[in-house]
Amino acid sequence: MTEHDDKPIGRVLSRREVLALLGSAGVALLGSAFAFGNRDLVGAMQATPTAQPSATPDSTPTCIARPQLTEGPYFVENMPERYDIRADSRTGALSEGTPLFLRFVVATVSAAACLPLAGARVDVWHCDARGVYSGVRDARFDTRGQDFLRGYQLTDRYGIADFLTVYPGWYSGRAVHIHFKIRTQPQAARGHEFTSQLFFDEAVNAAVYQNKPYAARGLANVPNAHDGIYRNGGAQLTLKPSLQADGSYVAVFNIGLDIR
Repeated sequence: MTEHDDKPIGRVLSRREVLALLGSAGVALLGSAFAFGNRDLVGAMQATPTAQPSATPDSTPTCIARPQLTEGPYFVENMPERYDIRADSRTGALSEGTPLFLRFVVATVSAAACLPLAGARVDVWHCDARGVYSGVRDARFDTRGQDFLRGYQLTDRYGIADFLTVYPGWYSGRAVHIHFKIRTQPQAARGHEFTSQLFFDEAVNAAVYQNKPYAARGLANVPNAHDGIYRNGGAQLTLKPSLQADGSYVAVFNIGLDIR
């Protein structure tokens, strides 16, 4: 199935293009429009004490245009609306792996301002530590009817959507990655849709994959630099999650969408 996972869409917007789009008034907002984005991450994790981050990650949210990348063959519609996507909702079985707290900060980019985008649907899906996706049939597995490591959230008034998942595994032919899709009006015939993928810093991959259940498989057989999809803009989509005292990781991803 991975033969369909290598067709890039869209193009990379350079920082110069973003600044030109925003104009002089928008430039001043790049560093200030998301002062609210540094909300306390600990409070969002109280329901899952096994993966509480010990501190807010060292990041200053900004409005950044990102490249779109292929959806791939494993997207499944109508997944649960939920913050914790680790378990299969039918069986309650929890996916093994290192907890990963993933925050999306979504904004709209226009000529006048860079502002939070509320009410957007953010879908997330990725493989487990064994390289298996839920909800699909593949030459390697048949997980139809399951929904582990899938789900969506609506962005709040700050443009934030939070997910608790596990650090993704890998499968042959691809670097470590997470898929996501952002839609402004998912039920409407007309609405903005942005689909892409997140990648991970190789040093973090190496550290995580020393531990169970990843250690048995080792590092991905395709690093970022050799991944055909990554080469179409993956450097602007790469996360470097922060290690927390309890062994979990925290990552924040900022994105600005031109939905005009």
